Amino acid sequence: MGATKTDVFDDRVNRLASVAKAMGHPARIAILTQIMTQKSCINKDLVEELPLAQPTISQHLKELKRAGLIAGSIDENRMCYCIDRDGLKEIMQYCQELIAESPADDQCC
Repeated sequence: MGATKTDVFDDRVNRLASVAKAMGHPARIAILTQIMTQKSCINKDLVEELPLAQPTISQHLKELKRAGLIAGSIDENRMCYCIDRDGLKEIMQYCQELIAESPADDQCC
């Protein structure tokens, strides 16, 4: 298996790729949606709402947190997750810049 060449791309491109990878699984989209709907979630809440095992949800949460899409804090003996608004704003800004820099519709192929 070949090595990835992430070091040849700038941090912003690698960051967006990381987010795209994290959001590339339907379970992660469902988890994000559930967290947004409830404003915050404890892992146990997600297990009750989604048709996934607790270890599977924990792994998906880890990937979402690594990508900067969610934040977690300890609430007593439980992890509480919420949307990382700054992380989402950063990605939205990058996407808006891509749109702004792209040719107008009438100039597209």
